[in-house]
Amino acid sequence: MVRLMAAALGLLVMTLSAYAGESVDLVVVEKSQRKMALLSNGTEIRTYDIALGGNAKGHKVQQGDRRTPEGRYVIDYRNPKSRYHLSLHISYPNAQDQARARRKGLSPGGMIMIHGSPNHWQRTEALLKGIDWTNGCIAVTNAEIEEIWSLVKDGTPIDIKP
Repeated sequence: MVRLMAAALGLLVMTLSAYAGESVDLVVVEKSQRKMALLSNGTEIRTYDIALGGNAKGHKVQQGDRRTPEGRYVIDYRNPKSRYHLSLHISYPNAQDQARARRKGLSPGGMIMIHGSPNHWQRTEALLKGIDWTNGCIAVTNAEIEEIWSLVKDGTPIDIKP
């Protein structure tokens, strides 16, 4: 048992040190594949399976449509006291999103985040795996959001593709 734990710890240290000098300079989300990648100098250093909103196809148009926006945004702040373990805010709506919604007489919505599971659901996190359950956010596991939190800095661009 001790050898197994030592080997696991050694692997973790090697993995973390392999990326110690790299910084994430782009986050890429492929909505149709339910995948998110963290890139450093054009190289994927991490990938994650993600969950989206229950109406995931298409660009977010209005508040409550349960869609994840598409396009180029920025991770503009983080919330360590989120209802969803940890969360990184995506800069939606941008000026184009606001103008599009205004022309239609709608509210574009907001508070689009990358986050973990709901705090009150942490023990049943596995139930959410493989299900689009958010209101338009990008969800990962709690362990994954902790890793993403440590690797992605405020100001990092995020490309969200259909």
